[in-house]
Amino acid sequence: MFVPSFYREPENSWMVDLIRDNPLALAVTNGSPENGPFATHLPVIFDPGTADDAAGGLVGTTLLGHLNRANPHWSALETGSVLLLTFTGPHSYVSPTVYGTTPAAPTWNFTAVHVRGVVEKIDSTEETLGVVQSTVRAFEKAFGDGWDMTESLGYFRQIVPAVGAFRFTVTGAEGMFKLSQEQPGEVRERVRESFGQSGCAYKREVAGLMNRLP
Repeated sequence: MFVPSFYREPENSWMVDLIRDNPLALAVTNGSPENGPFATHLPVIFDPGTADDAAGGLVGTTLLGHLNRANPHWSALETGSVLLLTFTGPHSYVSPTVYGTTPAAPTWNFTAVHVRGVVEKIDSTEETLGVVQSTVRAFEKAFGDGWDMTESLGYFRQIVPAVGAFRFTVTGAEGMFKLSQEQPGEVRERVRESFGQSGCAYKREVAGLMNRLP
């Protein structure tokens, strides 16, 4: 990912927070000359056993993901192979009407994190079930209502044979946080204020990140 220097994250926590808040990743592998690349949207979490390690940076951190074993992408994945996971955070169109200056050009403010790493496919049914349970716990805590999965564990065991789970060790990470940093301070402030007062949730989320800029 090409990231101009002024769009780089101010600190590691920005990339970690974006992944935690936007855990639906796009997983991409090269595939073959005949079929082209594979790309699959799938949920990803930090491995609960190593989640604290992310505070020092994403490289070396372990992520957990899973997808349908019937997906050809699962068969194409091999332990030891390289995978790219992309995460998209808050984003929105920026109209020149906000700038208050002429001439001007529209743009799109957005946030994204790309992580590259090595895959370890999980063959054990119990370990796969553990990944599913960890994913449920993480997402219920962050996005749900604290649903108790206890009474559904029997059902989980029925469907787990169709689940392909994997560990992912991060070897490289890049974040792009394009939040009008290229604009003069007064223009950037107009964008932030406009987005913060918008009825669009995406724009308000972008404004929230702009508030965090140094």
